[in-house]
Formats: sequence, structure tokens, C-alpha cells
Amino acid sequence: MTALATGDPSGPDPSGGPDPSGGPDPSGGPDPSGAAGPVAPAARPAVLRYAPAVAGYAVVAAVLIGTGTPAADLARWTGYLLLAVLLPGTLVFRALRRRPHTLVEDLAFGAAVGLVLELAGWAVFTAAGVPHLLWLWPLAVLAPFAAVPRLRRHWRVSGYAPVPTGWAWALAGVVAGFTLYLYESFLRVNPVLPTDEGQAQYIDLAFQLSLAGAATHQAPLDVPQVAGEPLHYHWFGFAHFAAASLVSGVDLPTVFFRLGVPTLCALAAVLVAVVGWRVTGRSYAGVAAAALMFTVGEFGYENGVRQLFGTQATFIVWGSPSMTYSWVLLLPLIAALGEVVGRARGSTVPVLGRGAWVLAGLFLAASTGAKASSVPVVLAALAFVAVVSLAFRRRLPRAVLVAAGLALAAQLFATAVLFAFESHGVSVDPFSGLRPYVLPGRPAALLWVLTFVAFLLNLQLRLAGVVALLRLRRWRLEPVQVFLLGGALAGPAIYLLVGHPGSSNQYFTRAGFAFGVILSAWGWVELLDRAALGARGRALLGAGAAGFAVLLTAVQLRYPAAAPAAPSYASVLPLLTWAGALLAVALLVQLCWPALVGRWPGLAGRGPAVLLTAALVAGAPGLVLDAAAANRFPNGGAYPVERMPASRVAAARWVHEHSDRDDVVATNVHCRAVVSGWCDARSFWLSGYTERAVLVEGWAFAPRMVGLPGGPYAPFWDQERLSANDAAFAAPTAAGLAELRDSYGVRWLVVDREVAPESPNLATLADLRYTNTRMAVYRLR
Repeated sequence: MTALATGDPSGPDPSGGPDPSGGPDPSGGPDPSGAAGPVAPAARPAVLRYAPAVAGYAVVAAVLIGTGTPAADLARWTGYLLLAVLLPGTLVFRALRRRPHTLVEDLAFGAAVGLVLELAGWAVFTAAGVPHLLWLWPLAVLAPFAAVPRLRRHWRVSGYAPVPTGWAWALAGVVAGFTLYLYESFLRVNPVLPTDEGQAQYIDLAFQLSLAGAATHQAPLDVPQVAGEPLHYHWFGFAHFAAASLVSGVDLPTVFFRLGVPTLCALAAVLVAVVGWRVTGRSYAGVAAAALMFTVGEFGYENGVRQLFGTQATFIVWGSPSMTYSWVLLLPLIAALGEVVGRARGSTVPVLGRGAWVLAGLFLAASTGAKASSVPVVLAALAFVAVVSLAFRRRLPRAVLVAAGLALAAQLFATAVLFAFESHGVSVDPFSGLRPYVLPGRPAALLWVLTFVAFLLNLQLRLAGVVALLRLRRWRLEPVQVFLLGGALAGPAIYLLVGHPGSSNQYFTRAGFAFGVILSAWGWVELLDRAALGARGRALLGAGAAGFAVLLTAVQLRYPAAAPAAPSYASVLPLLTWAGALLAVALLVQLCWPALVGRWPGLAGRGPAVLLTAALVAGAPGLVLDAAAANRFPNGGAYPVERMPASRVAAARWVHEHSDRDDVVATNVHCRAVVSGWCDARSFWLSGYTERAVLVEGWAFAPRMVGLPGGPYAPFWDQERLSANDAAFAAPTAAGLAELRDSYGVRWLVVDREVAPESPNLATLADLRYTNTRMAVYRLR
């Protein structure tokens, strides 16, 4: 490595000055990716310019309506997005950035800014005790932009650069394809409300729904399953779901199980494309990055059943919607910090100007509580830039140091205030994610090497374009490329350094993807530029890549690998075997390449581009296979489930409709299951569907419990409270019920008679208000 950074690593001054690229205004210039220049807007009717966006929305809407979303709810949701997120956020973004680039960039960045502003509005209105008035918060933005003359100009903007038609349709295809994946893996198999007694649900979903329910009336949040217990956790994404329900008027379960996840995924895909374009200066690098993020899955040979090295990224977007929410904030943060670190040389994308610093501050602040994995990866990426600059240029760029200081302050705030120094089970435990695959008594060194190779192939193969970029640039990267490389390396590095009993350390790898896919797409586009493919060559390469993806998917569907009962070295053998088979094919093609070039001279010099494209496409079966697994499992995948009988949920929804938001509920259900006399305390259905605090429900996910010996079977920490709770059902007394009411705020008792019938005396001490075949609900007098 002779030098990873050339030029001034601090980059051009983002506060102002002319476009440092010296290039023409992008409104009419050629596409920097090397493709043919876009058609001027006047040459294309509006119906054609907006057709990709309309088509993408139509697919998402059709999928949502096809899975039972009421059309009225979809209309209200669309209005909420346009008027309460997109409009105020876009106005603020326009006021912060210097010159317009593309309309889609203004809208995508505006949506992300709108989510940050929504979070602030939610905190103010909810803390003031008037969350039902949250629909008024956009007026705090719209009124100044209507009243102040200098701000009015941002309502109508001209001078946008045209978006290449192929770019727009490719992005619409990414959004549509991923929405269809969500249909198969999540939407189709998870009803908004259970319809029968046998419904199975991924175990985390009710817990996450309970956080969103708490956010409809609490700021900050308590643990919904243990009333009054502070929640030291990354809960901002669930505050967004709560705000969306409050403003749109759509019922929270419909927001959570239908509207919220597809919307965040679509926005994240668009943001990858526009951020990739802005950071690289190449339009098709952006849309290629979006495809790598939301079309190409993890490389493997698992048939979507067994998840190696943590859970699959494609599963994360619905199993942990906070991950997708964090990407929506992290991606524009990368763009803002990319301006601070140093723009790509020759880029014709207009500078953000001083607004880059404001945007960086906004997205850093929101990222603190969006996902605990975001800010550490950003901080590591900035530190990497500083170290590389110091090593090769003997100086520390001031702008990078200031940005790192902001990131450090954000991390300290998150650690001290939001997480209250709770570890949540994360500990320094190097290579703990790989250890289950290395069996004792075997050649340890060889197994470690093979397992590490499997890890890189499984999670990092879609970043193969980074290697191509390093070779093309002869290791002399620009500062912004060093920044992206730092983030791409930091994610898996932190995963390998720390451990977690629930594999939550893998979220650091997911955060690193946001950096890595952009850099990988950058390398791929530069390699294509080097290959100088014409229109026919690009079409053939695209068709070949699609055919290759279909072939790989067909083979894995036809010949699935058997899934071991537990992680072991046998788990990685199918992946390594599959990789070896593909490598053999690649070597065979290389041997035959001279003959192929002799037959088709147009292939000369195009071999590296073909090889890299094949490597990037190799993980394409992941999405299809993960969706296919939903057909064999009742919850959308082979993940732990909680039974969610319709009778339980009906009782919970009755309580929601007839209680006040500050009421506390008590229940006789604490266990997801009882194993050898031990309670698996992962029961979250009551707090999830009542949207109310429960005195003691399942306590396993309370921050103080995560990581303790015993896992979900660890006993509850306040036995006096638990005894008082259980006595209300098994041996109620007037004094005991009065204590629950006066000391804990309990107003409702919810009994599951299949767990244990209540004492006959309870009907004489409390009012029976609701029953069904399984449940009973009492109100304390």
C-alpha cells in the first residue's frame, strides 16, 4: 500500500466556494458513469419522466392491498407521508443544501430529514401530554416557509438535473422486487391481527409492537412489560411508528405489520441510489449499490433455512425494522460526511455547502437512538480516515477531526443517556461469532481459516467491487473512498471483536453494508468504464448476469442442503463446497477465455468486468431462497416463534379500545413456555396489542436482564412485585387489589384461563368486563 489517500484528505471546503470539480453544471452534462447522456426534460413528457416512480408506488400499493390493507388506510398513509414527512423535510433540506441536483435527491433526503423532524415533534408533543395533537407538528416548518420571504423560494425549485431513464427504471425495479420479497416472507404470512388460535409469530415482533405502543403516549419510554422500568435501548424507530399512527390515524398494528416496513425499505433503496450517485459522482454506481443492498443477498448454500454468522440481512428488514430505520438515517449521514471528508474528484454533483455540517449533526443525533450499531461504525470510519491521512500525509485534516468529535459526542450521549451504560449483553469476545463452527479435537488452525473464509464469502462477497477499485486505483484512494472503506471494514471488524448471546453483534456488519455497497458499486462502474462496453455490450452483460442469477437460484432450489440441528462446521461445508464449485467454473472459463476472445474479439479486455459481475451476482439467490423458506414455516422463516392465539389478541384489543393510555394492566401470563419448570419469559403479546404498560409480563428483554446467566429463563428481579401480581389472580383480596391499584396504577386484570383459571373470588372484588372462549378481562373498582 503506497498511499490510500491522495490530495488533501480534508477535501474542498464544504462551506462554500465554486464546485471544486470544475465541471459543468450537471443539469445538462453527460452522465458521469460513462453512459450516454440523459435526455433533456423537455424532450420527455411528464408522464414518461414520472412513470418509474408511479410504477414503483403502484407495485407497493398493490402488494399492500393484496395482503388486506384497507384502501382508506393506504390513502391516509400516503397523505401522511406526503404532508407530514416529505413536504416539511424537503423544504428544510432545500434550505440547507446550496444548489439542486435532482428532484429524486431532494425528495429522498427530504424524507430522511422529515423523519428526524418528526422525531423531535413527537418528543415535544408526547412529553407535553398531548400526543393526539401531533398532527400539528408540520406547521412548525410549513408556517415559517410560508411567511418568511427568503424561505418561500424553496416551495418551487427549478434547475434540476435530469435522471437517466435507465437509472430510474432500474431503481423502480429494485423497489418492486424487494417489495415482492416482503410479500412472500413477511406480509403474506403475518396477519395484522391473528385470525385463528394457531397463529405463530416471530418472537421479537410483539415486543417491537409493544415499544411502538408505549411510544404513543410515553417520552422517553419505559419497558412495556414491566411498568415503570426505564427502557435503555435504541427505540427511535418505534417512536416513528407511533408518530406515524398518531398523525395518519391508521391503527398501529396496521402500521407495524403492513405499511411501515415496505415504506422504510423503499426509502432506504432510493437513498442508497441517490447517496451513491452523490458520493461517487456516477449515477449508475448509485443504482448498482441499491441493487447490491436490496436485491443481492448473502452468498451461501442454505436454501434460506439456516442462517450463518447471525441472521440474514434480508430477514433483518422485517424482523428488526429498527435496522432499516437506522439505514434511512445513516445513508444521508454518509453523504453529508462525504462532503466534509472530501468530494470525489471530477464529480459534477453540486456541493451541499455549509448545510453538510447541519445535516451531519441532525443525522448523528437521530442515529444515536435509531440503532446502537450506527454511530460506532461512523466513528470508526472517520478515525480510519484520520489514521490514513496521518500515516501517509503526516497531517490530520481539521474537518475530519471536527466530524469525529461530533460522532464521539453522539456516541457518548447514546451510551450515557439513552443506554445508561447498559451493555445489553455485548462484551469483548473476539471471534465469538465464528467459534461455534470450529469443533474441538479437529485441526483447529485449518478450521479457523476455512470458517473465516466462509464468513467473508457469506457476508462480504457483494463487496467484491472494493477489491477491483483498490486495484484500479493502485491503492491510492481519494479521501471519500477511504471513508467508505473505513466504514465497510469497521462493521465486520466490530462483529468479530465483540460477542452477544443473541448474535446482535451482527448488526455492526449491517451498518457497514451501507458504506461497502457504495464503494463496491464504485469499483464495478469504474471497471466497466475500463472495459468500454457499448450499449450492446452492456445489454449482453446485464442479460448474462440475470441468467446466471436464475441458474444459481434454480440449482439451490432443486438441490437444497440439509440443515444441521445446531451451528457446527457442517453448517459451513455447503457454502464452501458451492464456492469451490463456482471457483472451478471461473477457472475453467479463464482457461477458455483466449479461445473465446479469438471467436468473439469483442470480449478482449472485458474478462475482469465479466468476472466481477458474476461475483457480485453470486448472492442473488438469497432473496428468493429466504422467501421460499416462508412456505415451510408458519412465521415467515425458521426463527423462534411465540404462539399468538386470536382469542388472546381479541382480549388485548378490547382493553386497548376501552382503557386510558396511562392505565396499567396486570396478567397471569409471563411465560412463552415452561421448560423443566423454568419460565421462558419472552411473552409480549399483551403489552404489544393493548399498547399499554403491563405490571409484569415477560421480562426477558428488559435491559437489566439481557446477557445474564440463564438467558430468557433468568428469574424476575422483583419477587415482591411478581408475588403481588400473581396473588391478584390466584388468591385475590380487597387489600391486595387496592395495593395494585394505588401503588402500581393497575386498572385492568387480563386472565388467560388456559394458563390458569382465576379464583372465583375475583368476580366479587372486580368487575368482569369481557370474556371469550379463553380470556377474561376484569376492571378494578
